[in-house]
Amino acid sequence: MGSEAKVMVLGAGMVGHVMALDLAPHFQVVVLDHDTGRLKPLEARGLSTQVVDFKQTQALKTAVTEADVVVGAVPGYLGFETLKAVLETGTPVVDISFFPENASELHALAVENQTTALVDFGVAPGMDNLILGYWSQRANIEKFECLVGGLPRQRNLPYEYKAPFSPIDVIEEYTRPARFRRLGQEIVKEALSEPEMHHFEKVGHLEAFLTDGLRSLLSSYPQIPNMVEKTLRYPGHRAKMETLRDGGFFNNQPIKVGNQEIIPLEATAALLLKQWELGPQEEEFTVMRVSVAGQKANQAWKTVYDLYDERDSKTGFSSMARTTGFTCAAGVHLFLSKRFTDYGVFPPEKVGEKTGCFEFVLEYLAERGVHYQLSETVAG
Repeated sequence: MGSEAKVMVLGAGMVGHVMALDLAPHFQVVVLDHDTGRLKPLEARGLSTQVVDFKQTQALKTAVTEADVVVGAVPGYLGFETLKAVLETGTPVVDISFFPENASELHALAVENQTTALVDFGVAPGMDNLILGYWSQRANIEKFECLVGGLPRQRNLPYEYKAPFSPIDVIEEYTRPARFRRLGQEIVKEALSEPEMHHFEKVGHLEAFLTDGLRSLLSSYPQIPNMVEKTLRYPGHRAKMETLRDGGFFNNQPIKVGNQEIIPLEATAALLLKQWELGPQEEEFTVMRVSVAGQKANQAWKTVYDLYDERDSKTGFSSMARTTGFTCAAGVHLFLSKRFTDYGVFPPEKVGEKTGCFEFVLEYLAERGVHYQLSETVAG
């Protein structure tokens, strides 16, 4: 399909806004959101919009039946049910809602309705999955590691951190047990554990620690003995978060304070909201290092993809919106150009396994100034 294809973007938040503007020159784009304030800037840019409450399942289904493909960019807590509703209409989806539920539970529904969902199609999860999927077809992989973080340029105490999304979503990363694989054994440890320092060009030293970011990769590649993802922050941030967590500030069970009951997590998130709020013109960057190692052509081999991306001063797009949104938009092009045609629900690694798909996404990102630097070593 060409420019006559209709793409509906569900969610006009930071990333949905960027994706809508990126896709608009190529397709008929309609943006749906319940918040008219989020839709107005897109209307001012000439895009079509609709006010839809995604919790109203029937209204959502009625709207998306007009689409050739839907882009899911709703909050995580709405993501699974929203995706399910869209698939029930037989409409294909490329999704970055990053919901906690297992997307594979909807695979049979998608097959039954002869449609497709590409899920977790962002930066991490997303591009790291695509990289591993690509190399899984070309080497005997023994180790996969992803280090990733989004950070403000200005390091303001006490937290030296700003969040491009809700503090509760960040805190959830710090509290959900981290699953990884080491020497063939599945291991679960507390988030924030196993800290280590890494050096990055243009940034300096950052601290990496365990978070539960592998998601579908653990089940997609049970044969890979070593797999881990770690989050990157400025040194010192992790210890502060560990203190708050262990002190009960992230608990979600109510406690009595005077004559009232409060939930510590909600109170903490409210306090952090302003301190962690990323200003619209604030300089920030995304850094990621994906390492894949093993045997290729009977030789020890390792490849590393390094990403460093900053806020675009011309467009005003944040690096997190660019690196996430442009990857998802590339997924829309993959589907509409029929490069990926299978029915079902697929994580990005399954797309990366398909000939030409990973290369297409890399080129798409490079055209928009998002560059992954590749280094490869082979031992004779």
